[in-house]
Amino acid sequence: MKRILMTAVAAFALCFASILPQSADAQRFFWEDDNQGSVIERIAISGNQRIEQATIESYLDIKPGDRASEQAISRSVRALYATGLFADVEIVADDRVLRVDVSENPVINEIAFEGNRKLEDSELLAEISLRPRTVLTRSKVQDNLDRLNTLYRRSGRFSATIEPKVIRRDQNRVDLVFEIEEGEVTKVKDIQIVGNENYSDAVLKAEMATREKRWYRFLSSNDRYDPDRMQFDQELLRRFYLNQGYVDFQVKSAVAELSQDKEYFFLTFTVEEGERYKVGSMTIDSELVAFDVEQLYPSITLKTGEWYSANELKKTTDSFQEILGNAQYAFVDITPDIRRDVEDNTVDITFRINETPRVFVERIDIKGNVRTLDKVVRREFEFVEGDPFNREKLADSTQNIRNLGFFEDVTINPTPGSSADKTVIEAQVSEKSTGEISIGAGFSTSDGPLADFRIRERNLLGTGRDLGLTTVVAGERSEFDLSLSEPYFLNRDLRLTTDVFHITRDYQDESSFDQKRTGAGIGLNYPLSEELRQTVRYRIEQNKIENVSSDASLFIRLQEEDRATSAISQRLTYDTRDSRLSPSEGLLGWLDTELAGLGGDAKYVSAKLGAEKYYELREGWIFSVLGEVAHIEGYGDEDVTISERFFIGGTSLRGFERSGIGPRDLTTDDALGGNSFYRGSVELSAPLSFANGDDLGLKWHVFSDFGSLIGIDQDSTAGVDLADDGSIRASVGVGLSWRSPFGPLRFDLAAPIAKEDYDEDEVFRFSFGTRF
Repeated sequence: MKRILMTAVAAFALCFASILPQSADAQRFFWEDDNQGSVIERIAISGNQRIEQATIESYLDIKPGDRASEQAISRSVRALYATGLFADVEIVADDRVLRVDVSENPVINEIAFEGNRKLEDSELLAEISLRPRTVLTRSKVQDNLDRLNTLYRRSGRFSATIEPKVIRRDQNRVDLVFEIEEGEVTKVKDIQIVGNENYSDAVLKAEMATREKRWYRFLSSNDRYDPDRMQFDQELLRRFYLNQGYVDFQVKSAVAELSQDKEYFFLTFTVEEGERYKVGSMTIDSELVAFDVEQLYPSITLKTGEWYSANELKKTTDSFQEILGNAQYAFVDITPDIRRDVEDNTVDITFRINETPRVFVERIDIKGNVRTLDKVVRREFEFVEGDPFNREKLADSTQNIRNLGFFEDVTINPTPGSSADKTVIEAQVSEKSTGEISIGAGFSTSDGPLADFRIRERNLLGTGRDLGLTTVVAGERSEFDLSLSEPYFLNRDLRLTTDVFHITRDYQDESSFDQKRTGAGIGLNYPLSEELRQTVRYRIEQNKIENVSSDASLFIRLQEEDRATSAISQRLTYDTRDSRLSPSEGLLGWLDTELAGLGGDAKYVSAKLGAEKYYELREGWIFSVLGEVAHIEGYGDEDVTISERFFIGGTSLRGFERSGIGPRDLTTDDALGGNSFYRGSVELSAPLSFANGDDLGLKWHVFSDFGSLIGIDQDSTAGVDLADDGSIRASVGVGLSWRSPFGPLRFDLAAPIAKEDYDEDEVFRFSFGTRF
């Protein structure tokens, strides 16, 4: 029985072996796990046109001799897609051969924009990442399409539609065309504020940057919808309420809804005002052992019992920073701790000042000045290495460097030095072009139409020197001036200026003559104190009175000659204004004196004393007061001639023509000038606001000018019917100024309220200028 069983098993084994497939693949299939895949002996790639086979193989996760598992094939497909080179990839393991079939993405031949009018091609191309000779993919097109749509939305055109078109070329190349329909600017039709109980919509809208569409905002873009501006509006509302004492104020939501025609947006802000708080107790908790905090209490602008204000809190903190910075605490940390008392509606404030050592300046580092020499920047600092740190001097140094006009941006920060009591001052500057070639055009009621040509280099070879050439041609004036200034002569705060000039003026309407001046001068400006500076100047010139009318005043006809002037002068200025260009507070005072007679024909002494004071009555409302007196006197046997006398009118006394008041020949009606004058002016200026507080750069002015011009050498006027009574003249008027995109523009309407019969009036005055 046992033998029969063994024989049966052997027979079954032989029979099973005889029916097995005899191929190697079949034998391998019998022994291998199907999940591991077959062993690949060769890789076959098809469909590639530009991409080399070796490049494609480098991205495959399967090499000859490896098993072609499903996981490896999947990884290889993903790797090829990730290159961005292929639109389609198919990988199949077939009879020990890995077959890779690819379809390449096309290459961009050209990118074009059609239909754009408001945005230039260069602006659109700069926004997208696609470029000619790069691979085109669907994802890249969509990404660039989103960028273009964002660009148009930033410009306020939410109705713009952009459709990409692909034009096939040979060799798998394409032209990509963006067809654009820009549409109209999408503006804000209406702004709604919900939840405000203590302030009206008009008050809150005036605090916001976004404005509702109005016809007069054609020069403004604030009525365009801008998501970033809307976000800023929420912050402006929060600041407003915090300044009014609403500590718990919140903007619950801000929603922008686009109209169905995509022409307008409707904005809705939902706010929660909360309770209003007054200031309770205020204390200072200081860890500074060597500093008496009692010095800080007078700088607290918040008052107990008054409404809390975030602005006043910041002013107080800034004042503390400045005082402590001036006491050498460069890195002092001041943290206001605000505690609410909801029962009494008050806030108690504790100013916490953390411990910090006194600091000295270890080093000053200047970065970003590629062209400007280090010393040009360094000499504007109010301190040097080794000096005690002073925050006020740091701020003054920053302003000094900005005033140079050589840099787009100036940032100066103190950073920790090599030890706790040392600081490194890092000055980061960004240079801008300091060379100017400009052509100017304009019109004024004084000089008529004018044009000028200027070439100037304000930072010659990076040394800070100023070289300029000015040529002005006007209806009643022409001027040529070549000047060179060295701001730090002898490496000190001494500004040396030299210039040569040639000026002609037409005074035919006022005094029946022309004047020609040709000369040169040299001056030195230096400080006497922080606010007080003095300029000493020497001038030599040839002065000629010519083209005198035959029916001119005898006084003028007798002075038709050449006259040489050699004079030394000085100017003393005291300046505490907060801005030289647009002052709102401070005082400007000046004293000018000149002595002529150091050679030449002219012999006289003159002096001018004046001051102008600015007061900010409220934000943007500026009240100014000006006063000036002057006198000129000849000495020896020389009289003061008409070319040296003072003339008043025009811009110096509105309501009267240039040379409109003062001594006059009543027979010829020629203005003769005067030896002495006084004048004054008061003016109130404020922004001209429209609805919601938008001023468009416009200001209105109300003013009153007054003064008189008197005195003339009687010996020179024998036989002249002279009027010279010295009575006061005065005028009142209104003005409108506009800081336009083309340059400053101003209109003045003035009417005399005190005058003489022979004075020349001027009701309207207009001035305008621009450069391009």
